[in-house]
Amino acid sequence: MTATSGLGTPRLASPDLLRSVFRRHAAGVAVITAQSEGGPVGFTATSLASVSAEPPLISFGIGTGASSWPAVSQADHVGVHILGEHQQELAGTFARSGADRFGEPTRWREGPEGVPVLEDVLAWLVCRIVARVPAGDHRIVLAEVSLGDPSGVGSPLLYHQGRFNGLRD
Repeated sequence: MTATSGLGTPRLASPDLLRSVFRRHAAGVAVITAQSEGGPVGFTATSLASVSAEPPLISFGIGTGASSWPAVSQADHVGVHILGEHQQELAGTFARSGADRFGEPTRWREGPEGVPVLEDVLAWLVCRIVARVPAGDHRIVLAEVSLGDPSGVGSPLLYHQGRFNGLRD
């Protein structure tokens, strides 16, 4: 029996292969925000990860062609927001190119360090950026947690098979 027995035909590495594989990986949905000279910016991220507890570090990826990248590349701090399953529309707004991400119906306020903080999320953090690591056409941003609030109510929003979903029992 070979390692690929019972599986489909393996394909060579490509952007399409990577996207196809990761469509099968359910990921939590977060919105990353920052303040820029032109106002608040933000984007939907499914790449958020806890990196270290001591010191408390997180990471996320952002494409260098993303509209939020210029602000994130210069920002000292970012907001990290864990979305609830009731926030599919908000996730879509922050994922859509050209959307008015901070206009109605988005509810937000200026938080610590001037970072835009979204309301009604499951949890949020304000983090100080400590590194931006080149990774192909993206950057992996490492940030140290400064403060946050984990007290939101609800179940997490997930991204799977190209769609936003809630948990199913």
